[in-house]
Amino acid sequence: MNRVAPGPQAVAPVDGRSVQGVLLITGILLAALTEAITSSVLALGRNDMLGDTYATPDEFAWLDVGYIGCKLIGFMSASWFLARFQPRDVIVAATLVMGLACGVTAFTANLDLLIFLRVLQGLAGGTLLVGGQALIFLVFARSQQPILQAVFAMGAVVAPATLAPALQGWLIDSQSWTWIFFCVVPLALAAIGSLLIAGVPKVAMLPSQKSDGVGMMLAFTSLCCLAYVLSQGSRWDWFEAPHILGATVLGIALLFLFLGHQLLASNQRVLDFTLFRSNDFTFAFIVSFVAGAALFGSAYLIPAFALSVLAFTPTDAGFLLLPSGALFIGALLLAAYLMQARGVAPFATVPFGILMIMIAMWMLSGSTSESGTHDMMAGVLLRGLGLGFLFLSITLIAFGELEPHNLASGIGLFNVGRQLGGLMGVAGLQTLIDHQLVANAAILGAHVTSGTTAVIERLGSTAAMLGGRGMDALAAGRASIALLGRVVSGQSAVIAFDMAFNAVVLLFAVAAPLLVCIKILLARHA
Repeated sequence: MNRVAPGPQAVAPVDGRSVQGVLLITGILLAALTEAITSSVLALGRNDMLGDTYATPDEFAWLDVGYIGCKLIGFMSASWFLARFQPRDVIVAATLVMGLACGVTAFTANLDLLIFLRVLQGLAGGTLLVGGQALIFLVFARSQQPILQAVFAMGAVVAPATLAPALQGWLIDSQSWTWIFFCVVPLALAAIGSLLIAGVPKVAMLPSQKSDGVGMMLAFTSLCCLAYVLSQGSRWDWFEAPHILGATVLGIALLFLFLGHQLLASNQRVLDFTLFRSNDFTFAFIVSFVAGAALFGSAYLIPAFALSVLAFTPTDAGFLLLPSGALFIGALLLAAYLMQARGVAPFATVPFGILMIMIAMWMLSGSTSESGTHDMMAGVLLRGLGLGFLFLSITLIAFGELEPHNLASGIGLFNVGRQLGGLMGVAGLQTLIDHQLVANAAILGAHVTSGTTAVIERLGSTAAMLGGRGMDALAAGRASIALLGRVVSGQSAVIAFDMAFNAVVLLFAVAAPLLVCIKILLARHA
């Protein structure tokens, strides 16, 4: 986000209904889908990749850290590229890098090479998302932005949250994890072909000036440290581990140094402070943290509950979220219609979206170990509906008033906020579940004593059942105790996940009034 080297200026608008407009949107959407598949591959494919690479969990963690950290860097540096090259060329180059990196990944199990390829995928993914969304704002008419941004959100937000897990689960069960990366290659080629055929008009560029090398290094190093802490902190019980504490201190210190450097810099800046002159962008940037926590947190919780508690296969866990994608897309299109055709203000759908997500998480908090797909489906569908109304609104609120010269900077910074909010949300939920598993097991175990009548009857009936199937008395007694222990562990996990679902509800219950107050204060300041 370079203040003195602003991005491209607006051009004569392209009609989104023309052949050129359809090809351009198709290319951007396909490019976003490549990032959607790549970004969420480790959610379901982690165990398979871990076995094939012969890596320890600590070594394998760098695949996560490398991608997330470099994706944040891609968000931050995209405006630098857009200030020097045509937006279409930036998107084509980033998509090409993504396709090549995924193609090589599909044919290797070397951990060092995989880490390098994940770094390239993260950089390319962050760059193409910012470049694609900026190009839509720059070359299409403002009156068409609601529907076009809804289409872009299908690839950038809906796909990683609903469609990609279903595809990945099916490929893991039917083929292998390498096919997840391999299927990105034809998508990348199709995206590049559509963008090249579309013939996007040249965007007038303002003269680019010298880069702020010091600021970039401070920002990038700080983001990498924070990405490592947020993605790996729960594994190490946070600050109980010296290296997590050290990375936290270093990341925060570098962040303050970066902000101080940006305030003192007279000409060259990575962070464009003029963005915060827009009250709408400031409000949407704050909301992006909460929205990211809701999106990534719920996308983590639902498959994790299905895999660990309900013993779903990766395919079943992936397809659990798939129906919500339809309502997610439907809500995006309905919100776009209301804003584009009926003139409804984007702010109007934000409370409705928050309310739907809260109700959905509250419904899911009643899940048990006996729950199935049909029991969870109402909450899953309602979640998709709420996210659709929320994300299009905050997108239009954030970027509706930005000028072409700082549009890419605003998009990049907004995405950084959403990603960091998602990392914080997932890390908080993981920590809550880990602590609750231990606490719940201790509490439930304290009530499961050998002298309790119910326990004696349960062990006796289980041993009798096993004995009736041919097991000798001694082995049946031991097996009945082990089975009872598994039941206690399973119930501990159910309670832990239910509390995590309720934690998302509590997040919005606390955040919603605060956001209203912030909006009122910003309006008064204006």
